Order: sequence, then structure tokens, then C-alpha cells
Amino acid sequence: MSETTQLPKALMKRKLKPLKWVRAREWVIKSGLLSATLFSIVITVSIVCLLFSETVRFFQFDRVSVGDFLTGTTWSPTLGAGGQFGIWPLVCGTLLIAGIAMIVALPLGLITAIFLSEYAPRKLRNVLKPVLEVLAGVPTVVYGFFALTFITPFLQNTFGIQLEYFNALSAGIAVGILCIPTVSSLSEDALQAVPRRLREAAYGLGGTKFDVATKVVVPAALSGIISAFLLAIARAVGETMIVSIAAGATPRLTLDPRVEIQTMTGYITNTAKGDVSNFGIEYFSIYAVAFALFVMTLIVTLVGNLIRLKFQEAYE
Repeated sequence: MSETTQLPKALMKRKLKPLKWVRAREWVIKSGLLSATLFSIVITVSIVCLLFSETVRFFQFDRVSVGDFLTGTTWSPTLGAGGQFGIWPLVCGTLLIAGIAMIVALPLGLITAIFLSEYAPRKLRNVLKPVLEVLAGVPTVVYGFFALTFITPFLQNTFGIQLEYFNALSAGIAVGILCIPTVSSLSEDALQAVPRRLREAAYGLGGTKFDVATKVVVPAALSGIISAFLLAIARAVGETMIVSIAAGATPRLTLDPRVEIQTMTGYITNTAKGDVSNFGIEYFSIYAVAFALFVMTLIVTLVGNLIRLKFQEAYE
């Protein structure tokens, strides 16, 4: 009797040590995840505080005011004492590039996602999806020179479009090609997450594959598709190297995609690598433009999240 009573105690003592190790490992994992989260938050807050503080220093110069910055239509910061700092030419160039890119990326990316999710065989999808995602890994400098050396001559020779050497149309198309993998990959994941029973119910009611894909699966995955669109828009607005190379460096308040323009990121890049004093107004204008770009992206994200929540579906 004593041996039988001592045996469970021995086993319990033997199991106590592994349990402590499991709890210690879980604590280490939770601490690591919490540290990573806090680190991301601290970095984000630090960036916002830096942009805000340097933007305040920009507006402390006598040559610029908040009203002129937000309502001005001329951006010429390098003209000495006569420089003008109206942000709208840069904003217009940024929105023009992003608009052209989304015209290219959103429909093509969504059509590709529908094909991969609903039409392509599994083996073909396993090959096409990684190949398509390779486009996202191509350096953006390559896209910039691709826009200059291929897209612009192709549009001129094939469609007879009169383009300047640097122009918004070619740069926007290149940015759109860059965003296609983002839209297609995330949208395809959202489509795949739609329960199979919804498809089977639609087929049972006599729906065709096209009807099921467009009238059942896409509306059910609309929340994820909108998230993919938002990420692509943010990617297009924040793109730097393509617009710096292919779009040009002339701030213009225009919607003509055939001419040279300058985006907010393009101005930041060109000014940061130029011979600009670290104590001059031109230098601090980089932070003002960056802060305005951050606010634009934040507004787009907040509005997009509200739209996404409106169409969000929950399945059990």
C-alpha cells in the first residue's frame, strides 16, 4: 500500500519541473511579444513627435505661415527670400500619381485574385501566386528606370501620346504595377477565407461560377478586399524612388498626366540629398511636407477602416 501511495507522489514531483519550464517559456514568449509591441508603439510615437516638433520649427520662420502653407498654390522653396511654400502642387502631384496607380492596380489586382481563388487549379495557383509576388520584391529603382526606358516610349510609339521625358503617367503606371501584387495577394487571401458552404449554397440555387464569384464570394470578402485596397493606396502615396526618377522635380498644380510633376516624397528625396543647410527653411520644409503626408495617410486609413467595418462580415 505504501508503494502505491508513494508512486503517484513521485510522478507528481517529476511532472512539477516540466510544468515550471512550460510556464517560464510562456512568460518569456509573452514578454517578447509585449516588448515587440511596445517597441513598435514607441518608434511610431517618436517619429510623430519628431515630425511635429520640426514642423513647428518650420513655421517659426517669418517667411511662411500655416495659412500660406495650406492654401498656397506655388511651391518654390529655393528662391531665397522670395521662396513660396504652398503645399498644394506637391499634394496634387502625389494624388495624381496615386490615382493613376490605383486605376492600374485595383482592377487588375482584384481580377487576378478572383482568377486565382475561383478559377485557377490548385497547382497553377501555387505557381502563379509566388511568381506574382516576385514583383513586390523588385527594387523600386528598377521600376523607375523601367518607366523611363520602356513605358514612356511605348505610350508614345504605340498610342501616339505626347509625353514629356519625365511625366506623371509613366510613373503612375509603374507604381500601379508595383501595387498589383499587394492587391492580388491580400484579396486572394480574403476570398479564400470565405466559407465553402456559401459557394455550395449558391451553386445549389443554380448559380454559375461567375455568379458565385462576383455576387457571393466578392461581397462576402469585401472587408478584406477593402483592406488590400487601403494598403495599396498607402503604398502608392508613400512611394519614393519611382516618382523621384520618372515623375520629375517640377511642382505643378495640374491634373495633366503628360507633364512633369513632383510629389511630396519626391521633394523630400531630392531636397534631402541636395546641398541644403541644416539650419535653413528649405531643410525644415522636408519635415513639414512629411508631416502633411503622414496626416493624409492617416485620414485615408481612418476613412478606409470605417468603410471596412461597415462591410465586415462574421462567419461561424
